[in-house]
Amino acid sequence: MRVIVLGSGVIGVSTAYFLAKAGHEVTVVDRQPGPALETSYANAGEVSPGYSAPWAAPGLMAKAVKWMLMKHSPLVIRPKLDPAMWSWCLKLLANANERSYEINKGRMVRLAEYSRDCLRALRDETGIRYDERAKGTLQVFRTQKQVDAAATDMAVLDRFKVPYSLLDVEGCAAVEPALRLVKEKIVGGLLLPGDETGDCFRFTNALAALATELGVEFRYNTAIRKLESDGRRVTGVVTDAGTLTADAYVVAMGSYSPMLVKPFGLDLPVYPVKGYSLTLPIINEAGAPQSTVMDETHKIAVTRLGDRIRVGGTAELTGFDLTLRPGRRGPLDHVVGDLFPAGGDLSKAEFWTGLRPNTPDGTPIVGPTPVRNLFLNTGHGTLGWTMAAGSGRVVADAVGGRQTEIDMDGLTVARYGRSAADARRPTVGGVARPAA
Repeated sequence: MRVIVLGSGVIGVSTAYFLAKAGHEVTVVDRQPGPALETSYANAGEVSPGYSAPWAAPGLMAKAVKWMLMKHSPLVIRPKLDPAMWSWCLKLLANANERSYEINKGRMVRLAEYSRDCLRALRDETGIRYDERAKGTLQVFRTQKQVDAAATDMAVLDRFKVPYSLLDVEGCAAVEPALRLVKEKIVGGLLLPGDETGDCFRFTNALAALATELGVEFRYNTAIRKLESDGRRVTGVVTDAGTLTADAYVVAMGSYSPMLVKPFGLDLPVYPVKGYSLTLPIINEAGAPQSTVMDETHKIAVTRLGDRIRVGGTAELTGFDLTLRPGRRGPLDHVVGDLFPAGGDLSKAEFWTGLRPNTPDGTPIVGPTPVRNLFLNTGHGTLGWTMAAGSGRVVADAVGGRQTEIDMDGLTVARYGRSAADARRPTVGGVARPAA
């Protein structure tokens, strides 16, 4: 089949690669001059299925108020007259209960664990390199209350047989030796040894090159205007370079996906949550992280990427505003300076911002839609890098009408209730069978 993938971030390129591996003729369209130049460019660098969890957790409202009052706040809300923002926030709060949290985290872990396995298989098959390390994630706790609260996450990890270890301070220092210099600042940690790290930008560019070898055509510098339809299926994608046609279409445009599919009656609750990162050179090997350290208090990750340290985090609700606000660098500077004071050179740090496409329940939207030849791969939030390979694989399977290797229940647009039967209908050659 001829398939058009809209978006050349890590999600879109992964989808294109697996589609091409399955024998399809694939074209990727993106407004940028190359792959991974938006949200995939400088994310936190974590491939962290064990840390996959929705923001909508019990006690979210109290935590949000506390966070916004902190000096180095992990959360900033800039109110706008934007119905989509407030609708998303209300849906987020509606999911902030124990039952929803366990369901949503279970869905996320299922896809993330599968994706990590797909990434490993891809690495073994192709030899792709991207400053990868497989040394786990260490979630560090600064208070005993945080240690106690980890019990809920550990119960879900047990259910999905995800390995972990609850560590005391000495255990944390054994995993991350540089933390010995700041032992008085932490009380313990949760080690997720199956997690990995890597440079998402380098991975996406390398995978795009492999996809090109398989015959994928990349049309960069091409703005996507709209999708055309005959009322039953997509008939073309209108760009500033003309209309492109195919047998099937995959929307992988992150935060911009909802506006493209809204004319089809698909009201995707995907909203941009702005994040920031720093990338700084390592100046002292002994003072740098070995893998990823997640500061539970500030919700900021400090990750080793080759000879660099990536510091990523903070959440800012401000619509599609990509202004690089100097004041939001403070939390990043604080965490890396507090936990790894001797590791990197902050004076040479690259400061970056991007828009994470978040759903209110934390779970991405992948797979078929009620529109016969339209598929989605969006809404991954902070876990696009973690879930990219698995999401690309399952969407490629769905487009080709093959049985996916994991249960897709709760991962498709059907979970929002509208036209659920249509969204679950099996596909043949990328086209859903008509309802009886």
